[in-house]
Amino acid sequence: MSQVRQVGLLAAGCQPWNKDVCAASGDRFAYCATLAIYIYQLDHRYNEFKLHAIMSEHKKTITAISWCPHNPDLFASGSTDNLVIIWNVAEQKVIAKLDSTKGIPASLSWCWNAEDVVAFVSHRGPLFIWTISGPDSGVIVHKDAHSFLSDICMFRWHTHQKGKVVFGHIDGSLSIFHPGNKNQKHVLRPESLEGTDEEDPVTALEWDPLSTDYLLVVNLHYGIRLVDSESLSCITTFNLPSAAASVQCLAWVPSAPGMFITGDSQVGVLRIWNVSRTTPIDNLKLKKTGFHCLHVLNSPPRKKFSVQSPTKNHYTSSTSEAVPPPTLTQNQAFSLPPGHAVCCFLDGGVGLYDMGAKKWDFLRDLGHVETIFDCKFKPDDPNLLATASFDGTIKVWDINTLTAVYTSPGNEGVIYSLSWAPGGLNCIAGGTSRNGAFIWNVQKGKIIQRFNEHGTNGIFCVAWSHKDSKRIATCSSDGFCIIRTIDGKVLHKYKHPAAVFGCDWSQNNNTVRIWDYTQDACINILNGHTAPVRGLMWNTEIPYLLISGSWDYTIKVWDTREGTCVDTVYDHGADVYGLTCHPSRPFTMASCSRDSTVRLWSLTALVTPVQINILADRSWEEIIGNTDYAIEPGTPPLLCGKVSRDIRQEIEKLTANSQVKKLRWFSECLSPPGGSDNLWNLVAVIKGQDDSLLPQNYCKGIMHLKHLIKFRTSEAQELTTVKMSKFGGGIGVPTKEERLKEAAEIHLRLGQIQRYCELMVELGEWDKALSIAPGVSVKYWKKLMQRRADQLIQEDKDDVIPYCIAIGDVKKLVHFFMSRGQLKEALLVAQAACEGNMQPLHVSVPKGASYSDDIYKEDYNELLHKVSKELAEWYFQDGRAVLAACCHLAIDNIELAMAYLIRGNELELAVCVGTVLGESAAPATHYALELLARKCMMISVWNLAADLLLMIPDNELHLIKLCAFYPGCTEEINDLHDKCKLPTVEECMQLAETAHADDNIFETVKYYLLSQEPEKALPIGISFVKEYISSSDWTLDTIYPVLDLLSYIRTEKLLLHTCTEARNELLILCGYIGALLAIRRQYQSIVPALYEYTSQLLKRREVSVPLKIEYLSEELDAWRACTQSTNRSLEDSPYTPPSDSQRMIYATLLKRLKEESLKGIIGPDYVTGSNLPSHSDIHISCLTGLKIQGPVFFLEDGKSAISLNDALMWAKVNPFSPLGTGIRLNPF
Repeated sequence: MSQVRQVGLLAAGCQPWNKDVCAASGDRFAYCATLAIYIYQLDHRYNEFKLHAIMSEHKKTITAISWCPHNPDLFASGSTDNLVIIWNVAEQKVIAKLDSTKGIPASLSWCWNAEDVVAFVSHRGPLFIWTISGPDSGVIVHKDAHSFLSDICMFRWHTHQKGKVVFGHIDGSLSIFHPGNKNQKHVLRPESLEGTDEEDPVTALEWDPLSTDYLLVVNLHYGIRLVDSESLSCITTFNLPSAAASVQCLAWVPSAPGMFITGDSQVGVLRIWNVSRTTPIDNLKLKKTGFHCLHVLNSPPRKKFSVQSPTKNHYTSSTSEAVPPPTLTQNQAFSLPPGHAVCCFLDGGVGLYDMGAKKWDFLRDLGHVETIFDCKFKPDDPNLLATASFDGTIKVWDINTLTAVYTSPGNEGVIYSLSWAPGGLNCIAGGTSRNGAFIWNVQKGKIIQRFNEHGTNGIFCVAWSHKDSKRIATCSSDGFCIIRTIDGKVLHKYKHPAAVFGCDWSQNNNTVRIWDYTQDACINILNGHTAPVRGLMWNTEIPYLLISGSWDYTIKVWDTREGTCVDTVYDHGADVYGLTCHPSRPFTMASCSRDSTVRLWSLTALVTPVQINILADRSWEEIIGNTDYAIEPGTPPLLCGKVSRDIRQEIEKLTANSQVKKLRWFSECLSPPGGSDNLWNLVAVIKGQDDSLLPQNYCKGIMHLKHLIKFRTSEAQELTTVKMSKFGGGIGVPTKEERLKEAAEIHLRLGQIQRYCELMVELGEWDKALSIAPGVSVKYWKKLMQRRADQLIQEDKDDVIPYCIAIGDVKKLVHFFMSRGQLKEALLVAQAACEGNMQPLHVSVPKGASYSDDIYKEDYNELLHKVSKELAEWYFQDGRAVLAACCHLAIDNIELAMAYLIRGNELELAVCVGTVLGESAAPATHYALELLARKCMMISVWNLAADLLLMIPDNELHLIKLCAFYPGCTEEINDLHDKCKLPTVEECMQLAETAHADDNIFETVKYYLLSQEPEKALPIGISFVKEYISSSDWTLDTIYPVLDLLSYIRTEKLLLHTCTEARNELLILCGYIGALLAIRRQYQSIVPALYEYTSQLLKRREVSVPLKIEYLSEELDAWRACTQSTNRSLEDSPYTPPSDSQRMIYATLLKRLKEESLKGIIGPDYVTGSNLPSHSDIHISCLTGLKIQGPVFFLEDGKSAISLNDALMWAKVNPFSPLGTGIRLNPF
């Protein structure tokens, strides 16, 4: 099992160099960074797009992407190394490659009239047509489209007319080819250019979907024209509002005939047009930077997030009944089309804009668009990570939200290296390829100093001294390492290969050399990388752990004591450049790569024994050590760094509560970011900690619901009073209007209606204020009416939200938010209602029918829990189990919070939190301890496993299983028995024989397993189970304990030749009972696999068990039929109700299962990072036959793989490997 887990990913932005770099099809869209294509897919359950895959097959700049019009799973892409690739999104693999095309495929497109034909063209032509498969496969040249006089910007096939194609040129002209008609080359140049040599490149070109001949053309300076390709005449010239505006991109809106949208090139203004008018219907400023490309999704995301609601159709979209009332001005008479536009901007930002609702469905502001060479955490605020890129910018990211918060001015050429200033200086030093080094002041957003001592030589490394903040070292391709003061005075100049200080250099070859500066000799060479090594980093806590990143796309973790590679990570899609370690979480690291992503990793699995020593409250000697002892070969891992030493010092100062603090501080140090701080804050709130001790950033995360309203109210007040500074703040700072609007929205959700009305009046939104004022009082409403007396009362679009709140219809509003997937909003409103901020309007009711406020309160509480559950599930499905647990803790649901941690396999965290929460979390804590003990068995720390099990009050059975499975010699086994307070091996033999004579099956099996001849237990236990299953009224709870106990027989005994028959029977029974347990726990994904596994074993092995293959398949079909409504996806085959016999079989099945004792752990497991695309998504699961997304678990043959999620669920219900070998599965 992989030791290094991917726990976060920062996606790249969209490249600004080439035109056709975003595309969409069905419920997917894709955009190109420079070297990778990012594919997003609609998650129907939550109605939102999620990153699905990253395709990084191209090694040079990608020039264009085109989605196949006939098959939504295929797209084609071209790159500057003369390569065209056809990629299958569903299978995430290349299905065809065309190498060494003649000329660079600068623009490419699928041919509409043929199934698998892609056309591409270089700058001057000719147009090549590549038939991918079939008898005619190969490349031919278009017989007419060649020898152009001006470079081609783009070309477009007509969607209905076979073979008709148009080219747009740099000089502003078009070339049109239509089989059977005269070819038109270089026609329709803008009038203003006729007779000149000036260029006005075609920036966009689209055929009118409703016509055979009409075509929209955009020239960068001349603007937009609708032209007729047959008569070669211009039909309409569209007018932009100002001469300065120029259009960069254009798209038709398929859902609204005659409508199209354009994006401006200087500023991010989206304009909406109709062909019948020469001026835009609407202009929406979406961003400060200009557009680069646009694409409208054909099928906008439907409202998939169905929530049963009392009234039908309460969320008709604002445009679904677009009948313009007669009084509207001409501009408003066009309703905005319900469509979604994929928008890519020149600064790399990518978003999906909902035009009907005028809001972003999702926006990734500011991504890097090129190779990221370096990344570093900020020493005094480790939540910030800075990255340096080939695109000439440094960006600073918040790693908890994975969003960019600052970007440097840019235009620095290539930036190879960066280094944070020490302390609170808030500056970053950068080293560039040609322009020397510079210092960027992050807060002020400007460059404050430059250094040019290396001339135009590339600076590969820059390091700011953390001992003396006035010194900065750089080393360059000129072989010099220069140390200077920040004002530019050179202090030292070293010529390599003398000692190079302060720059952790990795030599430019395929090995990693480790030098001991006291011996002046190379003491070890680590071989394994197949390409040059670029990133190198020692772990700050474990002195022998070295991490290296290489051009062979891998990251390797080395144990330098023996020179062995402990783990290799294949998730990056291209060369790995920079590695950096989190200052306060030494086992969290970030890496960056030519695939233009930054990825976050957790290395905690490498120090599992230390983590468990902390949980088991072992002595400090087994947790923290000194470096000399720790680097002795064979020593178990010990923490030797500053972070752990500081924790120890703080704990030793404490008089009370030290165990709680120890668990919390070490848990925060060992867990990756992304929720563990949040979780501990909530635990502290539940344990009654004073609110004044909560950290400042508490209100940014998931708050306990008793704080939610209070914090959001103060946030609203802050937004209202904030004065804009002269220059504005960071990136994209909102205007005063935007701030007031946001404040008003918060006040509204908090039920503070009057404040909302006043802010709306201040913003000139009178209608909104008036329509809600009666919610305050009729008197107040009259006053407002007078203030607006001389202004006309105009209807605005109905905003569901204010009305609901004014009349106190909380239910409708919460359902409305949930139906749109706005779970956080729904939560806020439900909590406000629970606190009595929203009063239902008391309409007079007949006497005796009063509806008391308590009943409302109860309703609201139920609603609140429902919304919290939905939000938790949303985080959980997004691979963020810790935040899901936070949602449950926020409403004091400790049982579910613990269950989500266990289902996310955050076992150590669950035990820490459970220990602190005490009694209420006890059942789940004990289950987590049991699973952790199984993990200890895998890494062979048996004493530790016993310590964990001894922390469970009712532990005898657990200890028996541990001792039964322990593979030592008799003396060692007896020592373990002694620790677990069990009789010696010899005594167990006698006890077993006595119990056997008394016919006590369970005791017999138990003591035989603990004796020298555990195999004697097999026939006794198995015949008991077989006999029981033969009767008709058996239940799971009677036979599972015996089977579970038997499964702990020592592996070498189970694999004995003499046990073959008993082994096969045990595997079959465990497989079948495992399938039943999986049904009880709702592990849908592995139920069919467990039935299949049991049937295969029955088919292939000589056994006599009372199970028939036919019966198993009937049972599986009945389960499928009766549960299909809950687990079929919305697109699948039509619903067929189960037959009566299937209902009967399923009912019998449920009778056998009974209830699961731990309620919360029902539902599939989903570990952190399961949703992240990784380059190693090339493994096919041997259980499901599908591609594995997220972490992979290899079975004992080293080849077969299943997903870690499936492995965890399988091991919880059937201890034996799916390969049927009798080896136990241990993925914990």
